Amino acid sequence: MMKNSIKILFPGLLLSLLLSILSQLLAQFLPTVGAALLAILLGLIAGNTFFQQPIFDAGTKFAEKRLLEIAIVLNGLTLDFQLMREIGLAGLLFVLLQMTLTIVAAYGIGRLFRFTKVFSLLMGAGNAVCGTAAIGTVSPILDAKSKEKGMSITAVNVMGTFLMMGLPLLAALLYDQAVVPTSALIGGVIQSVGQVVASAKIVGDDVLHLATVFKLLRVLMIAGVALIFSRLNLKEEEPLFHSSTKGTARSVSFTIPWFIIGFLLFFGIRSLDILPESFLSFSSNVRSQFEIMALAAIGMRIRVAEIAKEGPKVLLYGLTLSVVQVVLAIFLISIFF
Repeated sequence: MMKNSIKILFPGLLLSLLLSILSQLLAQFLPTVGAALLAILLGLIAGNTFFQQPIFDAGTKFAEKRLLEIAIVLNGLTLDFQLMREIGLAGLLFVLLQMTLTIVAAYGIGRLFRFTKVFSLLMGAGNAVCGTAAIGTVSPILDAKSKEKGMSITAVNVMGTFLMMGLPLLAALLYDQAVVPTSALIGGVIQSVGQVVASAKIVGDDVLHLATVFKLLRVLMIAGVALIFSRLNLKEEEPLFHSSTKGTARSVSFTIPWFIIGFLLFFGIRSLDILPESFLSFSSNVRSQFEIMALAAIGMRIRVAEIAKEGPKVLLYGLTLSVVQVVLAIFLISIFF
């Protein structure tokens, strides 16, 4: 059985590895672009031209998800405790306010565009928390239709792709890539964990470490979001907080992702300062290689045709919400950092 699994994963993993090696070689001649962005771009080109065959899907999906999760866990060993202290309570308040305002904005804009309550709330969860994973968590709670789930996942991932590329440039203009505000902008706005890692990697390792912390704080909030959503009135003709719900919550099911637990465990071990420098250096190199492979796979799995096919109204909704998210983040960063 293991042989079959390896056989299925091998083509996509090998291609992700080759693209990551090529991106690192090209980065030596294009240092201002960097291996991270090159890996995404090479993956995007490869996945939309010569390597669209289904044989690569399992391996690239594994690289995008599992290798990235392992890299996040290893990131706990490289995080500077001093950086963690810099965000402190201010960082937590920033995340809470950014998430709350994003969900409120998503719902308000969605209703303005005449979308259903459920679709608007799916967009709120996906943009505020952690993209596809958050949508998958709250969909059964909201009793979402397949079409609503599919549209929200597409819109959130499309906008996340644009933000992944654009926020490092915006941070350079606004903050000259200063670590804390840049990390808050990237980690507090971009939708999926993979997109946050990809975007932060473009800027540098310090931003990568701290942006990951901001992002993981958002992921941890999924439990609270799920509980709140379970108490909302989803009848279109009634207010969202109408008393006809009689205080009865729908069933809620969620789990804390394993990589968050691993990240916190490794960060705790790192804080004890008991690991040899050689081991920390090795883990850092492994983490970096896994990240670049994952970024190549992320690029491979972006389908330009699917983006073009999605309805313009849905994409306009996503674009409007993304702009509002960025403006909110910039405002909150000016207050807290």
